[in-house]
Amino acid sequence: MELRPLGLSAIRVSSISLGTMTFGSQTSEAESHAQIDLALDRGINLLDAAEMYPAPPSAETQGATESIIGSWLAKDRGNRGRVVLATKVVGRGASPWIRDGNAKLDRANIVAALDASLQRLGTDYVDLYQLHWPDRKNNRFGELDYKHHDDPHETPIEETLGVLAELVDAGKVRAVGLSNETPWGVARFLQLAETAGLPRVVSIQNPYSLLNRSFDVGLAEMSIREQVGLLAYAPIAAGTLTGKYLDGAVPPASRRAIDYRKSRYATARADAAVRSYHDVARRFGLDPLHMSLAFVHHRPFVASAIIGATDLGQLQHALAGADLILSDEILQALDAVHVGNPNPCP
Repeated sequence: MELRPLGLSAIRVSSISLGTMTFGSQTSEAESHAQIDLALDRGINLLDAAEMYPAPPSAETQGATESIIGSWLAKDRGNRGRVVLATKVVGRGASPWIRDGNAKLDRANIVAALDASLQRLGTDYVDLYQLHWPDRKNNRFGELDYKHHDDPHETPIEETLGVLAELVDAGKVRAVGLSNETPWGVARFLQLAETAGLPRVVSIQNPYSLLNRSFDVGLAEMSIREQVGLLAYAPIAAGTLTGKYLDGAVPPASRRAIDYRKSRYATARADAAVRSYHDVARRFGLDPLHMSLAFVHHRPFVASAIIGATDLGQLQHALAGADLILSDEILQALDAVHVGNPNPCP
């Protein structure tokens, strides 16, 4: 597995990483530990978590994902040095059971969130601490048509980054990253790092897949020029690119079957796009999942593509295509589908 630099930090991450949002809901503790073991055996070193996981979020399970990773770390004192551990703090609008519904990216919340995450994880530091989404109103999770309004209650980015600087200085965080961010947000964080001597963000975790290439429009240039690597989540569009949800199908125990939230990938144009991409896969004798993942983790701005699985078999299948490199002819065929049906699931 190729190791890539995480921004301008000294951290190097595998080109594919393990997402853990099923740990504690769809995936048991024992199965979760087995997934981590398999991932490390295949060269993955980055584990991505969040304080609000597992998904779908609930008061009963919140924090379980980090606790399961913590119990895996506790099995062997050498485990901590084997992984790059990433987690996230929620912004405003989080679930009401997280800090009594008053979560935001201010000093008190970030300090409390990190301390709780460290306790669940059973470690005294995280390698990458990410802001799960901005504290301000912006387009995220598939929203379009930005409508600006000033909000006196949003936490200034200066305060957020200042707190993160203290946590880096205290040795609790090695590097900081963003998630579900916009070009303006990335630029503002970078500006403050340069002018105020605050930590420079090393990564941005946004969705990226054949069904959602909106990152290409503005953030790709930012990512490459400023060396802020993309940690691409949902590289197979939350399972949509496998074809299992075609024609409204919802297989038992699938993400859509258990999640009370509407999937951003259940759109009017999704089926047509998935069928077209499957046609490309058939034409070149490829597994659609392997093709979709290979497209993402070989993009020049991607530091790592985050894959998740509900069971060990799914993870084994995904990793079976980890070394696939797409030819120029295949990439041109994928681009042709994209031109004909661009971003059906933004």
